[in-house]
Amino acid sequence: MVKEHKKETFKHLIMRFLLILLGATMAAVSIELFLVPNSIIDGGIIGISLILDYLTPIPFGILMVVINLPFLFFGYKHIGKNFFISSIFAIVALAIIEFPLHPIPGVVDDPLLATVFGGLILGAGVGLVIRNGGALDGTEILGILLTRKLPFSVGEFVMFVNIFIFLWAGFVLGWEHAMYSILTYYIASKTIDIVIQGLDDTKAVIIVSDEFIELGAAINSRLGRSVTKLHGKGGYEESAKDVIYVVVTRLEISKLKHIVADIDPKAFVTIMDTQEVHGGTFKAAIH
Repeated sequence: MVKEHKKETFKHLIMRFLLILLGATMAAVSIELFLVPNSIIDGGIIGISLILDYLTPIPFGILMVVINLPFLFFGYKHIGKNFFISSIFAIVALAIIEFPLHPIPGVVDDPLLATVFGGLILGAGVGLVIRNGGALDGTEILGILLTRKLPFSVGEFVMFVNIFIFLWAGFVLGWEHAMYSILTYYIASKTIDIVIQGLDDTKAVIIVSDEFIELGAAINSRLGRSVTKLHGKGGYEESAKDVIYVVVTRLEISKLKHIVADIDPKAFVTIMDTQEVHGGTFKAAIH
């Protein structure tokens, strides 16, 4: 029997849209008080809008809405109603908040400081919007739609688009500003990853060993981590093997290796990066 999908509570909905509003506000502050006064742009639709704002009398906020809307409408059936509404809210909020900030002088006039802090604030704002179910940039939505028929990944498509945006910025704003813009884009993208994925650096570990019982008990008692035992079969000898799966923090990897080496030096160990860890009894503890 399929369980009925629970609707989002009103309290959670309000909190989610408040966080999206906060993210849009941070993005507007970064753009108007750090990037624009120093002729620095970001990638994607934000970058295109900033260049057109420089070349035409049309305000940045209007350009953001007008350029993003077609991508959101085309992607509506693929990204879902909630994502569509959240994205529209975020983009319109950015356009409205940006307008009264425009006459305010920039916080810094050093391009390097503007690049670093503007990128951090912009990345944090965009990350908050994405984490709460929205988007401020339709480039990735376009990438999802087009790459279904093109031999490129979404990441490759976005990178390809941004190369042209920064080349365009070089001709319009100057090559030094274009290089600062590339640095801003890099800082913002890394900050987005941190906001979406969190600061916890966790690792998923798979251990293949005949001493799986003793290893599981040692990991539990000496490291304080619960393990999951998976039933497998050797590909060469076709013999049954139990495989241990455990998630640990980056700081616990060294101790886990010592535990495995003490009990079974011949164990086959695979360590993988994880994006996020939810549920169960996992806690980012240090032992």
